[in-house]
Amino acid sequence: MSERIEKIKAMLQNQPDDLFLNHALALEYIKAGDEPAARMRFEHNLATDKNYVGTYYHLGKLLERTGHPDEALQMYQQGMDIARALGDNHARSELQGAYEELADW
Repeated sequence: MSERIEKIKAMLQNQPDDLFLNHALALEYIKAGDEPAARMRFEHNLATDKNYVGTYYHLGKLLERTGHPDEALQMYQQGMDIARALGDNHARSELQGAYEELADW
């Protein structure tokens, strides 16, 4: 495992529900080719705080890459709903773009 993964995991021992650290760890797992571990970290974030909108986009992209387009569309839609409720138009727009790109495919 990479040194970065080990450092983030060490920080998570003291703060296991830290959304930023879990998100960073998921991204490192993707770089390392461990998509199941990345998915677990993203899902942990959503279980901890459904309003962490960045997770919806990255988990949706992971689901696309791993052959789960219907789940990806659902993830993008959930993210758009949350972003709309939070008034985060930038995140909503990015999620909508990903949704439309996949839906048109």
